[in-house]
Amino acid sequence: MKVLLLPLDERPCNRVFPQMIAESNDEVELVVPPLELLGDKKKPADVAGISAFLTEQAAGCDAAVLSLDMLLYGGLIPSRLHHLERAELDERLDAVHALKRANPAMRVYAFQCIMRCPSYDSAEEEPDYYEDFGFALFRRKYLLDVRERTGELSADEERELAAIEVPEDVLSDYEHRRDLNCDMNIAVLDLIGEGAIDFLVIPQDDSAPFGYTAIAQKRVIAALKERRLDDRVMIYPGADEVAMSLLTRAWVEHEGLHPSIWPFYASVLGPTIVPNYEDRPMFESLKSHVRVVGARFADVPSEADVILAINAPGKAMQESFVAPEEVDLTYTSYRNLADFTQRIAEHLARGRRVALCDSAFSNGGDRACIEQLDRLGVLSSLASYAGWNTNCNTLGTTLAQAIVGRPGQAATRNLCYRIIEDVFYQAEVRPAVVDRDLPAMGLSYYDFGDRQADVEELIRGELQQRFDALGLAQEHPVRIESVYMPWRRMFEIGMEIELEA
Repeated sequence: MKVLLLPLDERPCNRVFPQMIAESNDEVELVVPPLELLGDKKKPADVAGISAFLTEQAAGCDAAVLSLDMLLYGGLIPSRLHHLERAELDERLDAVHALKRANPAMRVYAFQCIMRCPSYDSAEEEPDYYEDFGFALFRRKYLLDVRERTGELSADEERELAAIEVPEDVLSDYEHRRDLNCDMNIAVLDLIGEGAIDFLVIPQDDSAPFGYTAIAQKRVIAALKERRLDDRVMIYPGADEVAMSLLTRAWVEHEGLHPSIWPFYASVLGPTIVPNYEDRPMFESLKSHVRVVGARFADVPSEADVILAINAPGKAMQESFVAPEEVDLTYTSYRNLADFTQRIAEHLARGRRVALCDSAFSNGGDRACIEQLDRLGVLSSLASYAGWNTNCNTLGTTLAQAIVGRPGQAATRNLCYRIIEDVFYQAEVRPAVVDRDLPAMGLSYYDFGDRQADVEELIRGELQQRFDALGLAQEHPVRIESVYMPWRRMFEIGMEIELEA
């Protein structure tokens, strides 16, 4: 199967991770635009060049997985910054029609984010004024929406709302862009009815139950129901994992497969917990992720193609980098990690294919879970692992690898890569370097001066040392050849790693 991929942006999670999954299946070929076309964080991609690339490469492809945020705005961050007019956006969207007309047998799977509204002051990924008015923009609309939908605010909330001040020009710029982006979310629905897109995902990036994002979601859902497209469009929390999910759906439909998933959680309350940065219980998101990849739920483990082990919190989710003494007691009192890892080992002993969704914490994996599986000698037997950023990022990644991937060197490399990045970098090395090393070097989270190469080499050494301490490393030695920071900040890294013979 040959698939044309237009990623959400140039970061490894969107450009490299799908390629890693494709490389673990000899029957999947992925065609991706060259890096130089894809922009650089706030700098938009070369949209005209991308459109030409898609036109040139589509011939002979069985499917296309397209980020419409990339096609319309030049990437995820540019979608929050642009000053484009509706006519230009409509013209760019017409490229999807042209692609389908020229390649009618090619299945088109597309995704387009509902614009997020972060609840903090930072212009790192937002307009410059978000540095001063980010939280005010979020909180003002949140409270207004609560009042409109519930009919009341508390006296304290009314006083808080009255005290919020946002300049009129800031409010006008922000709301105009949001409204236009939401209009484009709805315009894309028409491409489904017209046959230009076969399946569409509208993910929510950093969700909240009230406010701008929730209001946009309601608008899109109403338009979706009016067009009766519920079976061909899905809306749920996520963003950076969606290309992997749609790649999986393309594979499943191309091969005529009907994979079945049987999930189990590390805690009784796990299915009901609302994760950080999301707006619904874990099990509700799971339903969406199982369906979007073209899978179904099995009634019993013996009937499942994939056993999905979900490492959930006990009662409430914390960040992975919280200090040991600050870890909530319910991680042990409401969750039995030893039982969870033993059950994984038992399923593996029966020859079942087990994928691990490590969502105990946000923004990083659970070191204790990985160490227990390592001591049990079963870590290398996992079909897939993920534990990065949000619950839905993790869920989509591990399901994609488990369904598309095949046992072999590439799958083992992907497993090691995920453990190194999700557990060792996100949960351990990143906070340690930020708190300990960057201040000593006179650097900061977003400013490496002229010493980015030094920071990358420091991280590489720390990661290598931690991985080498695992039993997994004795069975599958890995050489971390390089680490790089695509957006010149500590949040995400890319790596070049090799399995040693």
